[in-house]
Amino acid sequence: MKLYFAPGACSLSPHIVLRELGLPFDLVKVDLVAKKTSDGLDFKAINAKGYVPALRTDDGHVLTEGPAIVQYLADRKPEAKLAPANGSFERSQLQEMLNFISTEIHKSFSPLFNAAMPDAAKEIYMGKLKQRFGELETVLTNQDFLMGAQFTVADAYLYTVLRWTKAFKIDLGQWPALATFFARVDTRPAVQAAVAAEDAAKKAG
Repeated sequence: MKLYFAPGACSLSPHIVLRELGLPFDLVKVDLVAKKTSDGLDFKAINAKGYVPALRTDDGHVLTEGPAIVQYLADRKPEAKLAPANGSFERSQLQEMLNFISTEIHKSFSPLFNAAMPDAAKEIYMGKLKQRFGELETVLTNQDFLMGAQFTVADAYLYTVLRWTKAFKIDLGQWPALATFFARVDTRPAVQAAVAAEDAAKKAG
């Protein structure tokens, strides 16, 4: 498999999942401005949307969108329990959480990265983020991970977007359980390996 990624982007989520599962894969860095891959290809010929992540499977298919990719990966190795079984109510709950992270948190960060966005509008999105962080605080107050005691693909996704709080000086200490969750996930060997690999790729230019 090949994971097309950009350092600091949401593609860190499936990158973490691949390492958690111990599946063989190649990392291919993407220049999101030039839309070129590190091996010289036109990225839009791989993913017409022009953004990461994209996963090329062993049989040559390309899958895009982080929540879809991480579930596909989890199902390659169900014994790792990174996602409940397809068709179960618990799987639907996981999908609910992935959708929540995608639409309510990930996409609320997007305007903050836009230099053309007026400050007043950014404040609205910042307020929305803080509201959602409060809701996650309630979830994580009595359990280690989003779905309970088991680390899942949803935790990899939430960890990925929470890393962006540093860029906007959002202190996670305002939500102690959320801050503890972030620190807990940050210590996982697969997470540290993924972050280190992406930091190295960023420094390499």
